[in-house]
Amino acid sequence: MNIKDIIEGKLSEVILNVYQLKDIKLEVQENKTEFEGDFTIVTFPLVKQLKKNPESIGVELGEALTEQSDLFESFNVVKGFLNVKVINQLFVDNFRSVSNGFSTIEKKNATVMVEYSSPNTNKPLHLGHIRNNLLGFSVAQILKEAGYDVIKTQIINDRGIHICKSMLAWEKFGNGETPETTHTKGDKFVGNYYVEFDKNYKKEIADLVSQGVGEEQAKKEAPMIKEAQQMLLDWENGDETVRNLWAEMNSWVYKGFNETYKRLGVDFDQVQYESNTYLLGKDLIQQGLDNGVLYQKEDGSVWCDLTDEGLDQKLLLRSDGTSVYMTQDLGTAVERFKQSDIKKLIYTVGNEQDYHFQVLFKILKKLGYEWADQLYHLSYGMVELPEGKMKSREGTVVDADDLMQEMYETAKSKAQELGKLETLSEEDKEASYETVGLGALKYFMLKVDPKKKMLFNPAESIDFNGNTGPFIQYTYARIQSLLSKADYIQKDTADVVFNQSEKELIMQLTNFKTVVAKSAETLSPALVANYVYDLVKAYNSFYQNNPILIQDDENIKQFRLNVSDLTAKTIKKSLALLGIGTVNRM
Repeated sequence: MNIKDIIEGKLSEVILNVYQLKDIKLEVQENKTEFEGDFTIVTFPLVKQLKKNPESIGVELGEALTEQSDLFESFNVVKGFLNVKVINQLFVDNFRSVSNGFSTIEKKNATVMVEYSSPNTNKPLHLGHIRNNLLGFSVAQILKEAGYDVIKTQIINDRGIHICKSMLAWEKFGNGETPETTHTKGDKFVGNYYVEFDKNYKKEIADLVSQGVGEEQAKKEAPMIKEAQQMLLDWENGDETVRNLWAEMNSWVYKGFNETYKRLGVDFDQVQYESNTYLLGKDLIQQGLDNGVLYQKEDGSVWCDLTDEGLDQKLLLRSDGTSVYMTQDLGTAVERFKQSDIKKLIYTVGNEQDYHFQVLFKILKKLGYEWADQLYHLSYGMVELPEGKMKSREGTVVDADDLMQEMYETAKSKAQELGKLETLSEEDKEASYETVGLGALKYFMLKVDPKKKMLFNPAESIDFNGNTGPFIQYTYARIQSLLSKADYIQKDTADVVFNQSEKELIMQLTNFKTVVAKSAETLSPALVANYVYDLVKAYNSFYQNNPILIQDDENIKQFRLNVSDLTAKTIKKSLALLGIGTVNRM
């Protein structure tokens, strides 16, 4: 139990004793004012019930707390806020409890599935995918730390007309070249042919328009699109030649994706492929028709009427019997709950799909699946650059690999400029550049609330000052340097009387598990990111105000080393929850 919980418990006892009021819980905050006291108690909720002014309530409570409990040394009241100073032993006990319980995780005995990434196999990953992957992976790590069993999954969009476009362009213009023969990363290689298709398709449209064909008609009549549509039909009919080409080109893409994922530091426990799931959900259609949840039009198409839910009517099966994305998502969700005992299923998908998931969840509920209430769309805002939105057609999409390389190069340049890694081996230097560069990228992405759109500025993200990854990593490295120079032993802190900056640091360390729990509840890694920044600021204040290595009192010296060590461990674990590594030298 932390100090706030203890104070809240004593408060409830005193309020019952003094005012005969049950189940009253007043807010207890760390005191951030210049007035003396470790904690501030907000008395205003009692004003209406007691019909007294907040100042007199504060005085009565302060007197009662100091009289009825030996945990409080003194109090003062400022404009209805009750500031209390607690005995040193509470901080000693709290620090000891945090130290001993640092590695323990209370298991929830519940499984959460987190879906993220889920790319198309016709183009490489870009800046938007980076936010998606970092967000999904971090949420999974935070849920694990909060005690959940987690399944990290992605479903790859590996079939459809867009895939056939790349395949057709390679057949026509590839001359048998491969990623190996052209020394091109597999996903970029295939993506280049998707662009090649579009270039030739547009030329065909222009030719038809110049011959007097209307533009919309030209888009349908252009030979390239007709051939791509035929290739999709051939694929669906199991044509061996088309299927073999499809498998080979997708294998090139997967190899490329895996390189990107590895460098980004994300992984998956399972991977699903749309080519295996696109027929799922068709059986649900009949089930829905039978129980009257769905209806069929005269042309044979099947719909779900959601107008009573404030939504529209949703097509689930075309008149030719083919399914739509929604049908597949229905089937995939049902399959996942059949295969695993899931407490919650989280879809990490951009906010442009908000409506899709609203509809998906409503239909599953209408079909009678009670677990539809356990589905959650982790909707996140788009990433913009200082010069504006990314646009594929204008060539302003930021490639994920290029961005990671840029961050590595910037970190390398900064480190060489500072010249503090000269004694390290080349291998250790390279590892440091990578960890710092990608740490800057990840922290900058994750410190923003997921729901907000964000502006990504690479130069700002790698600053060694302010709310950045490198600033936090630098504090960790500084502590490692301190501990390596000291004759450090873990020693009990019973004989140490803490000063204000030591108390503030202990309270920050105490907050770690509370922040993790809140972050898991809200699915927001931003809470962890901003917590570790506050922790680092508290440590730097402590470090500047308290001599450590030159401290004469051995008990005080060992405590300060002890609290430094626990701070470093908390920084490391917090960053790991964001997918960020640490270095011992910067």
